[in-house]
Amino acid sequence: MASGSEALDAPTLGQARTQLRRYGLESEVDPQAVLVAVRLLAAGARLGQATEAHFARFGLSTGRYRLLADLEDAGGEKSPSQLAAGLGVTRATVSGLIDGLEQQGLVVRRGSAEDGRAVVVVLTARGAQQLREMAPELFGRLQSMVGGLTRDERATFLDLLGRITQGMGALTAD
Repeated sequence: MASGSEALDAPTLGQARTQLRRYGLESEVDPQAVLVAVRLLAAGARLGQATEAHFARFGLSTGRYRLLADLEDAGGEKSPSQLAAGLGVTRATVSGLIDGLEQQGLVVRRGSAEDGRAVVVVLTARGAQQLREMAPELFGRLQSMVGGLTRDERATFLDLLGRITQGMGALTAD
C-alpha cells in the first residue's frame, strides 16, 4: 500500500482489491474500508510532516507545542504524569519534551505547593508569550487547511473523525 509520501489518491480501490485477493481475503474484508483506512494513514503521516515543519519555524516540535498548549489550558501548571496522560505519551517522552522546553526557557520545573515531594511543570512568561505570538499564524493556517470545506462538511467530518477515532483500538487490540 502507499506510504505517507505518495499522493493521497494512491492506492486505488483496484489496488486494494488486488492485495486482498493476493492474501485470500477478498470475501472477508471490504476493499473500500481498507482504502479509507490506508488513505487516512497516509494523510496522517503527511499532516504530521506538515505540522513538524510549521512548528520548526518557531523552534518547536509538535510535541513541545502540544505540551505548552496543554499547560496553558490547565492554568499554566501540571505534573509530568498529568502532562503525559493528557498528551497520550509516556512519562519518558514528556521528560524529554520538558527538558527541551526548559532549555528554551519556556517552562520550569518546581516543587508542588500541595506535595513537597512532587514536581510540577510551570509555563513561564516567555512560554506564554511564544504561544500568543504563534496564535494568529497557527490558527489562520489551520483555518486555511480546512477552508475548502463548508461548515456542514466540517461538522460531518468531525462526526466521522470521532467514529474513526473510536475504532482505532482495532489496530492495537490483542
